Parts: sequence; structure tokens; C-alpha cells
Amino acid sequence: MRSKWLLALLVILTSATCAKEPRFLDRSVTSGDRTFRYRVWLPARYTKLHHWPVVLFLHDAAERGDDNERQLAAGLAPALERDPHRFKSIVVFPQCRVGEEWYGDMETQALAALDDAVTEFHGDRRRVTITGIGMGGTGTWYIARHRRRFAAVVPIAGEVARREPFPSDPPPDVARIAGLPDPYTALAKEIADTPVWIFHGAKDSVTPVSESRAMFAALQANGGRARYSEFPAGGHNVWDAAYSNPDFVKWLRKQRR
Repeated sequence: MRSKWLLALLVILTSATCAKEPRFLDRSVTSGDRTFRYRVWLPARYTKLHHWPVVLFLHDAAERGDDNERQLAAGLAPALERDPHRFKSIVVFPQCRVGEEWYGDMETQALAALDDAVTEFHGDRRRVTITGIGMGGTGTWYIARHRRRFAAVVPIAGEVARREPFPSDPPPDVARIAGLPDPYTALAKEIADTPVWIFHGAKDSVTPVSESRAMFAALQANGGRARYSEFPAGGHNVWDAAYSNPDFVKWLRKQRR
């Protein structure tokens, strides 16, 4: 009798927390005195009875806003829609406000959204990855300095050395690294031995490919665990090819902190 009752309870819990189809959910987080909306993607057959890998995705400059929609227009969200069964992870999509970048308040709200999603959706804190495209690739590089948070780092078409002034004052540790004559080596030492896979297009007219080349060289010289994929004919939006790479998905699944 007891075993039948436990079995019935398990069926109820599973049906209440399991979804057969992947889907995007709306969420919000309060950081300081501001509220930020974000999206969470849950994979097919998601259930709270399982600990899931988690991916934090940072969008490019064109997707900034506060509509909680535009951050899904390019990068990882379209890849999930094209082939939803490849990514067996929870994915968090914060949105950066217009005129700001992924540091300071925007970094804080992105990490707060990540923490909330990990708690709510039973994420595995040992398997949290950060990735971003363009401006989000730059944000990925700098947020990766919190190396105890991430099992892997995947910057796509990002830069490390600033070619233009920050739109607002960055945190002191970011300003220190960015202001050095060699920010690549400084950041490589901060990232330490966190696994990194870098993607960039050789014909990128927005972010020079030399940024990724220099960062890869710095990681190699400082004991980093880095991979680098350069697309000879690729422009700025190489993220479609990167996220479609079957080896990338396999690599991502293996990463643990």
C-alpha cells in the first residue's frame, strides 16, 4: 500500500514539473532600485527532479532595450528554435538597457537573473556557462573574471581592449584591466584555468579579429585551457555557425566546475 502511494506521489510530482516541449518563460529580477525583465528557456522534457546545466547568454548591442523580446532576435535563441533538442540546458536571457553595456548595473542584473533561474529551475551550479555575441562577447570576457561562477566561457566576436570610451564608469576591477597596456594578459590571469572556446570571423568589420587572436595567445601563454575557432570568410555574425557546431554542444555538456 505504501509503495503504491509513493508511486502515485511521484507521478503527480513528475507531471506537475515536467514539460515535453521546450519553451521561453518571462521572469523579472530586482537589482538595487530597478526591476529588470529576462527570459528563461527550458529544454524539452524539463523536470525539477533533475539538476540541469545552465547557460547565461549576453546579446549584442542591437538587441538592447527593455521589451524582454529583442534579446531573443539573434544568437542563441534562434539556434534553440532551429534545433531545440540539441541544447539540454536551461538558458537565461537578460536584456541590457539602451546606452549601457554588460558591466556595472547590467552585469549585476544579469548575474542576479542567473542566480534566480538556477534556484527556481533546479540548475546545477557546477555546470554554469557564460556566452555572448558582439557586445555580449565583450561582456562575456569581462564577467568571466568571476571564475568561480563558471564551468566554461564562450565569447563570440568580442573584444578586450577598448577602442572607444566606456559609456559610463565601469567597476574598478574592469577599469583596471581595460586601462592596462596589455589587458589580454591581465584578463587571462583572472580567468585562470576556466575552459574557454573563442569564435570569431576573419572578416569581422565591427570587432577586429585581432582581439580574439590576442586573447587566445594570452591564455595559451598563461596556462589557460582555450580553444579558438576562426572562420576565414566569416563576418561579425559568426554566432550562427558557432552555435550550430555539433562539436561545440558536445564540448559544452562535458564542462564542470
